[in-house]
Amino acid sequence: MINVTFPDGAVRQYENGVTALDVAKSISEGLARKVIAANVNGKTWDATRPINEDASLKLLTWNDAEGKSTFWHSTAHLMAEAVESMFPGVKFWVGPPVDNGFYYDMDLGDKKITEDDLRALEKRMNELAKQNNQYIRKETPKAEAIAYFAGKGDEYKLDLLQNLEDGNITFYTQGNFTDLCRGPHIPATGFIKAVKLTNIAGAYWKGDEKNKQLTRIYGISFPSQKELDEYLAMLEEARKRDHRKLGKELGIYTMDDDVGQGLIMWMPNGTVMIEELEKLAKETEEDAGYKRVVTPHIAKESMYLTSGHLPYYADSMYPPMELDGEKYYLKSMNCPHHHKIYAAEPKSYRDLPYRIAEYGTVYRYEQSGELFGLMRVRCLHMNDAHIYCGKEQFADEFRGVNDMYLKYFKIFGIDKYVMRLSLHSKEKLGIKYVNEPELWQETEEMVRKVLIESKIPFVEVADEAAFYGPKIDVQIYSVIGREFTLATNQVDFSQGRSFKLQYTTPENSTETPLIIHRAPLGTHERFIGFLLEHYAGRFPTWLSPVQVKILPISDKFLPYAKEVYMQLKKAGIRVETDERSEKVGKKIRDAELSKVPYMLVIGEREATERKLAVRKHNKIEPEPQNIEQFINLLKEEIAERK
Repeated sequence: MINVTFPDGAVRQYENGVTALDVAKSISEGLARKVIAANVNGKTWDATRPINEDASLKLLTWNDAEGKSTFWHSTAHLMAEAVESMFPGVKFWVGPPVDNGFYYDMDLGDKKITEDDLRALEKRMNELAKQNNQYIRKETPKAEAIAYFAGKGDEYKLDLLQNLEDGNITFYTQGNFTDLCRGPHIPATGFIKAVKLTNIAGAYWKGDEKNKQLTRIYGISFPSQKELDEYLAMLEEARKRDHRKLGKELGIYTMDDDVGQGLIMWMPNGTVMIEELEKLAKETEEDAGYKRVVTPHIAKESMYLTSGHLPYYADSMYPPMELDGEKYYLKSMNCPHHHKIYAAEPKSYRDLPYRIAEYGTVYRYEQSGELFGLMRVRCLHMNDAHIYCGKEQFADEFRGVNDMYLKYFKIFGIDKYVMRLSLHSKEKLGIKYVNEPELWQETEEMVRKVLIESKIPFVEVADEAAFYGPKIDVQIYSVIGREFTLATNQVDFSQGRSFKLQYTTPENSTETPLIIHRAPLGTHERFIGFLLEHYAGRFPTWLSPVQVKILPISDKFLPYAKEVYMQLKKAGIRVETDERSEKVGKKIRDAELSKVPYMLVIGEREATERKLAVRKHNKIEPEPQNIEQFINLLKEEIAERK
């Protein structure tokens, strides 16, 4: 008998050789129908693989990330079986799961896959899935594996086998398809109820452009047709909300090859948004006791050596400029400059917590292949700040930063979020992380305690901390469920000592402050990218680049339109007048496409009665309003950031 320990700590005994599926059946048949894989002693396994020793066990379903990954990997094999049945002689490279689905790289010789082929492959995959063939795992000696693929003339699998150790090689078979694979896989193809092949691309073998270009087919699958339909609907909505598409249509930002990859230029509309976000941040930070600072865009090499950024972060920094025998780097982070500001004047315990904030511009050399619209750029405008405090002040300060996040979430209608507590790795101390094991343990527990006491949802992730301390990565979700990393809240127990930062205690001794790095609104680039998709371009009035569009029916009413314009402008409202000689219907449609919150249609009645016909996103106010009434209501909406 072996002992199986469940996630809740319960222990049950089972016969040697029991499978996770057997365990699920011993609990309930309903559970067994949902189990598609298992986590055994921290590793993902086939639900049908025998367990021959005491083990911790977590049963995995579609709702688990590891379950989805296994499901999609198994569907990649199903796709390969369908491809092989339709294109005999095809050779396969690798077919891994990805964040949303799977792909398989393959050599089709002279054949080309078309969109029509994808639809035929989907049909064939559904037919094969219904056969409910088991995924069968077989441990295979290396010599036997080599002989198998040599017989097929498969240079791709033979290349993979070169780096595999004998005794650790496994084949998986379902139906008529067999492949070299470490697994794991779902129990049978029948779990796969809905498939969509989404894209065809080229991919160089091993990612090397000197090698042959293979065909890559992407796809996604689900345990029900309903879930696939919902996913495709979400995908279509996501296409409509793509920040790159909306950013161009709404005149938010532009890029140009002569300026450089990943370097954003903000158009007038985007600049309005930046200024509104800065205004919000400055008001919030002033209320929270922050002082504003401004620092240079470059600094000498010596400062980044002191901070430790160069040895840990050099690959993400632009190369240095050499002037007068000195090396200067473009600023890739604001913290060293802020530390210098702290050190510029003596501090005592009465000065702490010392909070300084800056909308600093930083430059990071992201790899070309990782650049993506506003989400991954090389020039970032960061809502950055640093808090210097004593240990006894840490909990209140860290909690205060989290409260600031929650305030912003409420303003922007962010209902779903989670904090990722990023921890260090003991194995990488001195390599990726500052070699202070006791301080790591102490500060990680301090952060964990604040999160628990604040009842903020969080998950813990190993080996993702900053090099100088644990951090929180704030994950937010748009209204269509797309996940974004907004910002971080970091603890730093190292740089205070590196920069010899001190304060005088009540006992007249000196201490080094703890440092909190925080950026609740992240960067303008990423946050505006998120807002474009979250609101689908229909920003709340306070944030909208143009808040009111005046639409005179004809030139006859331009004098009154200009009078209304001047009154709105004087009230501090962002307003434009459409003076084109177009029909009012077209003016309304164009204003709708520009996603302007309010439209004022001015015709004979409005000009005569000196009132306004108000439209808001296709909704017409039943009665005309006078100008003063409209302005007062609008100013209230803007002031309260409704």
